[in-house]
Amino acid sequence: MTATPAIVVNGVSGRMGRMLVQVIGASPRARLGGAIERPGHGWIGQDLGIMMGGTANGVIVSDDPAQALKGMQAVVDFTTPASSVALASVAAAAGVAHVIGTTGLSPADLAAITTAARNGVIVRAGNMSLGVNLMTALVRRMAAALDTDYDIEIVEAHHRHKVDAPSGTALMLGQAAAEGRGVSLDDAAIRARDGITGPRERGGIGFAVVRGGDIIGEHDVIFAADGERIVLRHVASDRSVFARGALKAALWAQGREPGEYSMADVLGF
Repeated sequence: MTATPAIVVNGVSGRMGRMLVQVIGASPRARLGGAIERPGHGWIGQDLGIMMGGTANGVIVSDDPAQALKGMQAVVDFTTPASSVALASVAAAAGVAHVIGTTGLSPADLAAITTAARNGVIVRAGNMSLGVNLMTALVRRMAAALDTDYDIEIVEAHHRHKVDAPSGTALMLGQAAAEGRGVSLDDAAIRARDGITGPRERGGIGFAVVRGGDIIGEHDVIFAADGERIVLRHVASDRSVFARGALKAALWAQGREPGEYSMADVLGF
């Protein structure tokens, strides 16, 4: 692995983009090599340091991913499904590891990313934090150990600006629960309740969504049976946990064979 891999941030003006710039800039193990924004964005052609309210750092914001990735080792991407899918093939062609934290991906988007991973290294996760990925592993084991006398409910909360629901993290936790039970999440998921719904179906995996204020991310997985409840909870109080996880993934990806990896692979779970 290169001593200090050069990492590009896609969607650099966004909440996560800015946080990634800070985390990468503070790391002795990597350096910020480039910055990408969508065509027409006001930061294009400008020095990133100045655009972020500081001093010039020599990183010029680009709207050309292929050019921005030349000579780089990784690109980190918390943007939109369309942007991430388009970047996946570009990164693979450039031999640059692509870390994807984007959520709201459709089955077609996921299929396109899997295709790109035949020729490149992709690390994709609905959540990049160590705590959430440990929680996911625990959910899978608990779902396998507890039978359908235990109803599974997943409750997630995010800020008012989040555009997808349930969150990628909630779906990741739901998928883990489904795998533990040996069922398909598509078949078991209960996405909405309204009106006279009747009794809860045995074996279902329920989702509830809260949106409001500046909530960064909160996830509860509830195993509820007659007489007891087990609740696993993760609360993110700072977006840097996701940025640090993404940086860890970018470093881990160096020298890997082409393929699609998860944070469970990165963390050795």
